[in-house]
Amino acid sequence: MWGEALLSRVSRRQAERHAGVLLEELAARMRQRGGVPLRIELPDGERVDFGPSTQVTWRVRDVARLAHLGEPSLGALAEAYVKGTIEIEGDLMESIRIAATLADSFGSPATRRSALIPARHAKSDDLADVRSHYDLGNDFYRLWLDERMIYSCAYFERGDESLEQAQVAKLDHICRKLCLAPGDRLLDVGCGWGGMVLHAARHYGVQAVGITLSVAQHDEARERIAQAGLADRVTVEILDYRDLEARFGAASFDKISSIGMYEHVGLRRLPTYFGVLARMLRDRGLLLNHGISSADVENRPVGGGAGDFIDRYIFPGGELPHLHTAIRDLSSQGFEVADVESLRPHYALTLRRWLSRLEARRDEAVALVGEERTRTWLGYLGGTSYGFDRGWINIYQVLASRQAAPGPTALPLSRSWIYDASR
Repeated sequence: MWGEALLSRVSRRQAERHAGVLLEELAARMRQRGGVPLRIELPDGERVDFGPSTQVTWRVRDVARLAHLGEPSLGALAEAYVKGTIEIEGDLMESIRIAATLADSFGSPATRRSALIPARHAKSDDLADVRSHYDLGNDFYRLWLDERMIYSCAYFERGDESLEQAQVAKLDHICRKLCLAPGDRLLDVGCGWGGMVLHAARHYGVQAVGITLSVAQHDEARERIAQAGLADRVTVEILDYRDLEARFGAASFDKISSIGMYEHVGLRRLPTYFGVLARMLRDRGLLLNHGISSADVENRPVGGGAGDFIDRYIFPGGELPHLHTAIRDLSSQGFEVADVESLRPHYALTLRRWLSRLEARRDEAVALVGEERTRTWLGYLGGTSYGFDRGWINIYQVLASRQAAPGPTALPLSRSWIYDASR
């Protein structure tokens, strides 16, 4: 037993020396390229500088676990941060930029994508995946979302608006695109904490139904509806989208919003999803699909382990279709696409706002969900913002009309109604 312990210590020292050599080599190669403002501090106090100046310090707690620095990747570095192998001192966004530079220069870059193996997305799978993410706790999400708890890309006209202002602007942007009018029957698929259905009922006079698989979201949304005095016009139910027709009947709605939902559906099930939504709409009814999309035409996830990290720690089962895939599958179900808008810079801004708010309340987050999970979310919000900035992923609003019979849509001839806030 004593001999095994000694052997373990010797093996550990050898691993540490090997990792230290790799680190020194990597730093020297980076300095030859002009460097990055990074210092890595080892457990014995040794410091390795990756450039002529330092803005960020990574304090390594376990050098032996950093052997992957010989070929760095965003996924491996993110996991090292989450697990506490690396402590970051300095700006997290700058750390992410540095990590991406190291991966691009010497390792596995995010642009090196691997083929996606589509998941099954049975009802039981989707239920488990959604609840693992959204039932983390309303108190946690309340720390960093806006007061309406809108958990999707905001809409910035200038870029200096508050998060609250930009989220209201997003809701109005969607409501105008859908041409919502008093008496319209609106369905919001994947309704979150009820922000869209409440806003549409309060400001546009619609009758609204929201569906979610999350118990935590459902309960919070129902409470907010009651507090707003809108229970006679707004309801939220726990329901799988595949059960919509059985629950409400065909052609039950005039307008449908799908905000941050189709990312959970799965590539193989997109035709099914859009087919269900088509059957729920009356002829000439409108669908607004707001969702994150792969920037890769083959629908492959972000590489360098970044996509794997998100699937493992944040959105299990998530799959991002390219825009052309979404439009193809929409069109195959009798929809005519009327408008497409990229919100990529808007989501980069939204995620940075969320990150700043979570950083400001980090201690409260740790008390609620623990240190590791807090680090996971900080890394996810910052890394995804960087990904949108870089164009590794995109997000689109696609407006489509259900065309059950030949003839024109019911939409105006120009797009001016979308941007006319006085409407």
